[in-house]
Amino acid sequence: MQPERFTSRALGRAPHGFFTRRGGVSAGIYAGLNCGPGSGDDAQAVRTNRAAVADALGCAPERLLTAHQVHGAEALAVAAPWEGARPRVDALVTAAPGLAVAALAADCAPVLFADDAAGVVAAAHAGWRGALAGVLEATVARMESLGAERARIVAVVGPCISQSAYEVGPEFLDAFLAEAPDADRFFVPGAEGRPADRLRFDLPGFCLSRLREAAVGRAEWLGRCTYGDPDRFFSFRRATHAGEPDYGRLIAAIATSL
Repeated sequence: MQPERFTSRALGRAPHGFFTRRGGVSAGIYAGLNCGPGSGDDAQAVRTNRAAVADALGCAPERLLTAHQVHGAEALAVAAPWEGARPRVDALVTAAPGLAVAALAADCAPVLFADDAAGVVAAAHAGWRGALAGVLEATVARMESLGAERARIVAVVGPCISQSAYEVGPEFLDAFLAEAPDADRFFVPGAEGRPADRLRFDLPGFCLSRLREAAVGRAEWLGRCTYGDPDRFFSFRRATHAGEPDYGRLIAAIATSL
């Protein structure tokens, strides 16, 4: 079974995909296309899954790059596969032919970027910490350093947890307001029957707002919630609620046009 993926015409000619969990070889709680080397899944299964993703993008498996994500705001420009440990960053940017950069996620927002004219692409992992710290803006700036133009950059937010499923406490709101005083517009009251201090946070909306404030040419969300679709998506929060010991990681990847 070929891996399933969502694509966006907005990203132009660059081979890309927001891959679901369908089509992989992993089993158990990782069933399907788990692409996370940091998970407890069988390492060979993860390598096989990642090779299937690379093949779908038209690149060699060793040229599909993911970082050791740390919920930070650093974006790294790469020109070739690295040796040794993966860099501890949350966004990868490249203009190198035949190279694919990717982000891993399971509720956090994977964001793919492209400047089709410049041949510059990027993948960012934007959880709430990274998005608030500026990982999306850092990615745009790093793309500019490789020749991209901000007004030409397209950014697409992939499947992530939606506001209806993202319940948080008041301390979460306080952390946002300390950094972004107008961020209260991304919070609504919790679901009916929940404690009065519960809130629901709009992660994709917040990411889109930061991208648009960064003046990229176009920013959009695919409109897919990871929590609410267990057949297609892994979800850290859903796994936690189910008492599962671990969870699979989805991959979103984009390659330079050949």
